[in-house]
Amino acid sequence: MSPSLINYTTNTKLFIQRALSPAKVSSINLDEENHKAEVYLQPEEVSLAIGKGGMNIKLASMLTEYTIDVFRVVSEDEDDEDIYLDEFSDEVDQWVIDAVKALGYDTAKEVLKAPRELLIEKADLEEETVDHLLDVLKAEFEG
Repeated sequence: MSPSLINYTTNTKLFIQRALSPAKVSSINLDEENHKAEVYLQPEEVSLAIGKGGMNIKLASMLTEYTIDVFRVVSEDEDDEDIYLDEFSDEVDQWVIDAVKALGYDTAKEVLKAPRELLIEKADLEEETVDHLLDVLKAEFEG
């Protein structure tokens, strides 16, 4: 991916939005005094905003001189909320996520509903690896 140019603007919210592109920002709450921004995104946009290894969010913070915290927009119906596996890349190795996604499971709830043995056999993962993945995913919904 080639680096993109971000047009400067004195409108802080717009500047942060541009810096987090290509993610589509739902809303931003600014604390101008402390140079902090709470950015709200749809679940499928979060991994785009954060970027591989957190690179996008770090660069956006440096560029805008704001500490940027990213939040998922939570739907009104909490039971329908699901989370894409890529959002767990800070807690689960990417190769594990890729192995599970290769089986056709893209979200946390899909993986939690899948038989544990199937994940171990079909994704060719160690039992401990699968258990760690399941623990991380379960913890997200118990909070």
